[in-house]
Amino acid sequence: MTSPTRVYLARLAGVAVFDPNGDLVGRVRDAVARLRPTQRPEIVGLVAEMPMRRRIFLSINRITSIDAEAVVLGTGTLNLRRFEKRPNELLVLQELLDRRVQLDPGGQSGAVVDVAMECSRGGEWNLTRVAVREQTGRLARRGHLHQVEWERVRGLTGIADARGTANLLAVLEDMRPADLANVLQDLPDARRNEVAAALDDERLADVLSELPERDQVEILAALDRERAADVLEEMDPDDAADLLNELPPPEQDVLLDLMQPDEADPVRQLLKYSPGTAGSVMTSEPVIMPPDATVAEALARIREPQLSPAVAAQVFVARAPMTTPTGRYLGMVHFQRLLREPPADLLGGVVVNDIDPLQPATPLPEITRRMATYDLVAMPVIDQNNRLVGAVTVDDVLDHSLPRDWRDRDAVAAPSPVTAPDGADG
Repeated sequence: MTSPTRVYLARLAGVAVFDPNGDLVGRVRDAVARLRPTQRPEIVGLVAEMPMRRRIFLSINRITSIDAEAVVLGTGTLNLRRFEKRPNELLVLQELLDRRVQLDPGGQSGAVVDVAMECSRGGEWNLTRVAVREQTGRLARRGHLHQVEWERVRGLTGIADARGTANLLAVLEDMRPADLANVLQDLPDARRNEVAAALDDERLADVLSELPERDQVEILAALDRERAADVLEEMDPDDAADLLNELPPPEQDVLLDLMQPDEADPVRQLLKYSPGTAGSVMTSEPVIMPPDATVAEALARIREPQLSPAVAAQVFVARAPMTTPTGRYLGMVHFQRLLREPPADLLGGVVVNDIDPLQPATPLPEITRRMATYDLVAMPVIDQNNRLVGAVTVDDVLDHSLPRDWRDRDAVAAPSPVTAPDGADG
């Protein structure tokens, strides 16, 4: 193995894993250590996340190169069974970062910020050093950082006391919301709730939208109601409505009353529609512009970073008012059409209205057929007065067409393992 002799594991989080041909396998999410009664813990492998959020075990013996830039495997044959931790194993980043410990001698208390593994002459990787930041008791001052031998730290194993989340969040901060949701599913419930509560409102709203309904409800219930209402305000109205639908009506009413009226009103409206209809799955905040807006203005609008790709793929054109329910619906313009038209042209001159809009009661199978027939990523939803009330996007259709528990990794059947000749990886 061509690697540094010492590697700090928090720096490996998110590092790409490549097979011998240079093809991307996945990204490092953690390291697995085997606890031993009288010796330092031995690193037995890494946990890598593959596409479709599957986490697999990579034996340390099959890694030929490891550093802060990339991990390279010596074989392209992998065991694709989902990783499951054994009783005598430790997930280093998940279980040690932010853990409250004490240093010997002296007994200074602090929190773990990183852990190093080192390779012995015999090729065995062990946990050898721990980076611990002292607790100062002063809000504005960071404590001294100690890098000490594993044996000098007390409290690294066993049941952890209440701990912070700063260092674990620093490792996770660059993850996509879907990947972070995947990490939260692997954490014990109490730790998951601590980490979720430490996220800012916007980040937590994005992550909640990627979690199974059961986890969404449990995390929301662990927050105080004011904070829960703030997070719901940051969610897209359709996602907030889906989450509130999982709660008892009295709890729905309490949270809606705590939300700002202009944020709660579209959610209340969505909650009125029957499940499995266009009204229940649509977003009430598509991109809407008047017919006298220019192509250049429309292109500037869909470039706004907070818009999802599906929502930004088209502009809906309607008479004032520009919030749902709008004035009379006129049609829509796909972003590709906008790119082909002169910037000064008006939307009213390039609008397309030859596809019948959906009604709020249109059932999901009919929506799917029509979107597939016309190769659309979104369709308008209008009421009986021809006012635009929302739009159904392709991600809404997929979300509600898949099995209810599709986000729950425990419910997803594992693929057939492709096992290396010398046995299983974990």
